[in-house]
Amino acid sequence: MRRFLILAGAALAMLTASIAGASAQQGRVQVGVLECRGGASIGFIVGSVTNLGCVLRVDGVPDDRYVATIRKVGLDLGITQESALAWGVFAPVARLGPGDLSGNYAGAQGSATLGVGVGGNVLVGGSNNSIALQPLSVQGQVGVSVAAGLESLELRPGR
Repeated sequence: MRRFLILAGAALAMLTASIAGASAQQGRVQVGVLECRGGASIGFIVGSVTNLGCVLRVDGVPDDRYVATIRKVGLDLGITQESALAWGVFAPVARLGPGDLSGNYAGAQGSATLGVGVGGNVLVGGSNNSIALQPLSVQGQVGVSVAAGLESLELRPGR
């Protein structure tokens, strides 16, 4: 299990670095931070579905709230009690309007939990696939699980 965590962490670091470099080359700028929190999730070997409440935080702008549904396909075993994720939001423009993050995103993800765990995911989507969500730090979760594969995120305006 320890070897798996080391390999998963190294793969995640390389994936994040390659996506970050690709974003910088495409002329995207960081416009804010998307923070999401959610409750329990159960992995069903080939996938899972998790619902989260999210807030886009941009300096000097009121918080923009979203409801998120994350679907994972791939290895996903275990139960998590709660999750917290944070992404840097990169877009082709320096400022987004209310609800502009709404849309569908897809990318790679990986996580491991035994008590308190970590994970990460890099997603691209939104309007014309022009917005990238890149982990600022790792995902935090509580429970027992291991997951790796593809992930989709649907963001809808929230309250």
